[in-house]
Amino acid sequence: MENDKKYIVLGDDYKGYPLNMFCVPKHYEDDLEHVLIPAGLINDRIERLAREIIQDFRHEAITGLCVLKGGYKFFTDLLDKIKALNRNSEESVPLAVDFIRVKSYTGTTSGEMTVTGIDNLENLKDKNVLIVEDIIDTGKTMIKLLEILQKYNPKSIKVASLLTKRRASGTGFKPHYLGFEVPDKFVVGYALDYNEYFRDLNHICVINQHGIEKYTTKK
Repeated sequence: MENDKKYIVLGDDYKGYPLNMFCVPKHYEDDLEHVLIPAGLINDRIERLAREIIQDFRHEAITGLCVLKGGYKFFTDLLDKIKALNRNSEESVPLAVDFIRVKSYTGTTSGEMTVTGIDNLENLKDKNVLIVEDIIDTGKTMIKLLEILQKYNPKSIKVASLLTKRRASGTGFKPHYLGFEVPDKFVVGYALDYNEYFRDLNHICVINQHGIEKYTTKK
């Protein structure tokens, strides 16, 4: 962990916790290496991020923009924490919510991307937009998304992500609000999936080779 950063850094040699120390669904026990981030720690970090968001925006309204599918769990829990703080602190922020899906088209020179789900992106004009994502991998998709949304002249855009992955091929993009920086490993759980499985796992875990092979072919 690096104390000079506003997020928790899990080093490449970080081994997490044994599976038998936590409650893991029986059907996943043979598919995971270890628990990387326990649910309780995730919950506490999200509460801290909610506090930082309220402190930054104070009484200004926020439009929370959830990136589906993986972001729904983090988005829901983050908003719940913000709403709780709104009820119990001197500062509070009005909240509006919307949902988007982002699709990148690989193999094209233009790097085309489509954003769907929201009724009208024009409605973001003059709004404080908070994009909420589960994990930022290389950062390329998020950078492109920010470029698209900036065209609609929001008052501000900030990004909250539960995780970023530390990758040599990454852009170095860091969100404004970040829970954890994790090694370049395939992580699942807390709505992060592998072939649509593991979304029902509360902890964030590292999938093993057996799990990759099993759920690559599983329908």
